[in-house]
Amino acid sequence: MKAVQIKSPHELRVIEMEKPSADPRNNVLVRMVAAGICGSDGTIYHGTNAIVTYPRIIGHEMVGVVEETFENVKNLKPGDRVIISQVVSCGRCYPCRNGRGNVCDNLKVRGIHIDGGFREYIAVPESDCCLLPDSLSDRDAVMIEPATIAIQACARAQLAQDDMLLILGYGALGSSVLRIARLLCRHIIVACRTDSKLEDARQNGALHTVNVLKEDLAKKTMEYTGGHGATVSIDAANTGDSLSSLLKATGNAGRVVVMGLTAAAAQINPFLITAKELDVRGSRLQNRMFGTAIEMVRSGKLDLAGSVSHTFPLTEAQKAFDLIDSHDPSVRKVVLTFEF
Repeated sequence: MKAVQIKSPHELRVIEMEKPSADPRNNVLVRMVAAGICGSDGTIYHGTNAIVTYPRIIGHEMVGVVEETFENVKNLKPGDRVIISQVVSCGRCYPCRNGRGNVCDNLKVRGIHIDGGFREYIAVPESDCCLLPDSLSDRDAVMIEPATIAIQACARAQLAQDDMLLILGYGALGSSVLRIARLLCRHIIVACRTDSKLEDARQNGALHTVNVLKEDLAKKTMEYTGGHGATVSIDAANTGDSLSSLLKATGNAGRVVVMGLTAAAAQINPFLITAKELDVRGSRLQNRMFGTAIEMVRSGKLDLAGSVSHTFPLTEAQKAFDLIDSHDPSVRKVVLTFEF
């Protein structure tokens, strides 16, 4: 079978590898039909991901059809359409015992620590598969995984109806956060560097916007929150100064949620945390949020249509990455398909 492997930074190749089969542990064999290219896939390709090991078959936004099942499978059958979790946890360590397998001490993420979904077939445990509603196309279903990341961040923030939320950054991550946050609260400020993105944010639920290249983020946030500051801030920008900026823009007793995995050093003022008694929380991956996202789609609360702008067959993955690197403004989500 064919697979896309990053052998080393900037070296992408389509390889042939042995087709897996279902076994007692990885008891569901899935034939892949669509897989999204995430920003973290780009960091692996460019060699800026701090935790990946090479060579690696990338891809963690994985949609497929059950091909075969082992005899111990209870709830799935061949022909079922599924989305596959990227999180592989041990179930035994302290985080796992406390219901937080997404930060398992022995965490393995498909497409980063172990091989992922940019291949024609993958064998996984039944517990890592979620059934997809018939109303959702294969390529739109890819967007469930980014939605779960946003749901996790909003859950970590304990976002509530009366919160005044500031989202810093409006790329793929920030727009996913806005899509979920607007279902939970109405007072949302989006900040980024691009006027066209800010206009999109306003059209999609942001009450106020801030262009951080032209305006002072903390001052504008104070203005838009009646002088208090944001009650919740979410860092979807992951830049060297984003956390520091959010500590200034967040008001007393607020929560600041950090989503990035950059290893770059960041200088912050601890006094801002202590004086305001801020909660600074990390949000990583997702913690059993696929069911929540799928139920939101079924109920009509979450519309994933229109997010995918381009598709390429798996064998043209290099063209897909080249398009993303071109920074063409028409590019939103790029999806690989598996029809040869």
